[in-house]
Amino acid sequence: MMKLRSSPPSPFGRKIKLAMEALGLRDRIMIEEANTADPSDSLRSQNPLGKIPALILDDGEVLFDSSVILEYLDWLAGGNKLFPSGEVRFAALRDQTLADGIMDAAILRVYEKRFKEPQFRDPDWDAYQAAKMERGLAYFEANLPPVPASTTDITASSLTLACALGYLDMRFGDGWRQNYPKQAAWVDAFEAAVPYFSETKQPPALVPDDAHAPLR
Repeated sequence: MMKLRSSPPSPFGRKIKLAMEALGLRDRIMIEEANTADPSDSLRSQNPLGKIPALILDDGEVLFDSSVILEYLDWLAGGNKLFPSGEVRFAALRDQTLADGIMDAAILRVYEKRFKEPQFRDPDWDAYQAAKMERGLAYFEANLPPVPASTTDITASSLTLACALGYLDMRFGDGWRQNYPKQAAWVDAFEAAVPYFSETKQPPALVPDDAHAPLR
């Protein structure tokens, strides 16, 4: 059986879990929690970067980076389910990458406050990452993917955006919703259509000093 190394709060791991559900692959992949901060965790030998998610295949080969794993799972399920075929595929890949970038920037902002004492934090660095998030969210506010009709109707771009917005809810509170009402309504509709999105939701664990504050 394949094994997914991840952590419940990870939005990148959540992407893969949603894809497993949408593609009917949950019974073929066991989820095993990983601790990226623990040097003794076998994750570092499975993925030299020590990052999650990582997918251990039946033959022991390991795939890492959520976008790579998503491509593999789509192929395993027959192809062209999460990703459209033809020229429109590249727009889907672009939007997935942008939503991934929002998550990356958000996580870097979390780490800045989690791992540094207040006197060592760099407000310019935080503002730089926040600006990336703002630009990405502004793009999606004007270019939202369709709300899926059901779990089996989700795409790589829609599930990645949903995970990005879910991560903002968990780490930054609801301030972003005030600035991006279309996305707030979109992710609520996504959750209503995709029950497994609710099942993978984590309770709020807000970034210190940023709780319920708008991103901008």
